[in-house]
Amino acid sequence: MSTLLQIRDVRVRFRVRGGIFSSAGSIDAVSGVSLKIEEGTTCGIVGESGSGKTTLARAVAGLHHATSGSILYRGQELRDLPEAEFRKLRREIVMMFQDPIGSLSPRLSIKSLITEPFRIQGIKGRDLDAEAKRLLAMVGLPPEFAARYPYQISGGQARRVGVARALALDPKLLIADEPTAGLDVSIQGEMLNLLARLQDELGLAIMIITHNLSVVRHITDRVGIMYLGKLVEEGETETVFARPQHPYTLALLAANPEADPDAQLMRVELKGEPPSILRRPDGCEFHTRCPFVQPKCAAEVPAWEVSGEAAHRCHFPASWAQSEGRTA
Repeated sequence: MSTLLQIRDVRVRFRVRGGIFSSAGSIDAVSGVSLKIEEGTTCGIVGESGSGKTTLARAVAGLHHATSGSILYRGQELRDLPEAEFRKLRREIVMMFQDPIGSLSPRLSIKSLITEPFRIQGIKGRDLDAEAKRLLAMVGLPPEFAARYPYQISGGQARRVGVARALALDPKLLIADEPTAGLDVSIQGEMLNLLARLQDELGLAIMIITHNLSVVRHITDRVGIMYLGKLVEEGETETVFARPQHPYTLALLAANPEADPDAQLMRVELKGEPPSILRRPDGCEFHTRCPFVQPKCAAEVPAWEVSGEAAHRCHFPASWAQSEGRTA
């Protein structure tokens, strides 16, 4: 299995306007993230709102500019690729957006929407009626849906239309931003099963952006946990779920027990709200909310600690807390 996407120390910096009592400056919405996705596998990026996970995904898709670092797709650097060159790669790297209805133009029929990528990429000589029928069948929708409009379909059906549109040009990497958000639990399961089936059939690699750990457990091979624009834990999904080390990961799992109801994990609750990325804490940026905080945490930035098939960035992880008899 070969590496499809390699992200190395990527930063995404945005300029911010100064207010009455502050000067203009910049913020790092993504701050030094590194990970890789192998061909035909699924990687989940998890974190609270504002953690930087969607910004990272949009940088990979070329919708945000990565300020520094490297984004390699099949060995090709994407970070400073001219738009004309990146446009060619949009046949292979596609992003499915979070709002299923809002991302579909209400003035276009479903046929026009799912075959639009052919027109955008200037691909001629295709029977668009046949392509629409093929794509609808791929996502489990009947051919008569081609004549409908977005207001005539449900949220779950709109999500399937979004998948069909994303897969029109046979991409190799699908970036799915909150693919189950706003859906009933039963429909969420259908959507995840659809993505898993299409991955097997098409050999897709999938990058899923979500706050839902149940989604991650169900479909991903690897998972990265983001906090304030940084990865704090990353590894094989089963390893991270069975033996989470970072207290932030423990807290997310405790808040979402259906992700693994049989797991015997330390119960951790987060304290307060995430600090602003305009005023990042010194040392470990999680220390202001951490139940295991020690004086070292406020003074030193933790390094990556690799353990088997996972790694974390924490001075005093769960293994330390357990050895010390600490509880949250």
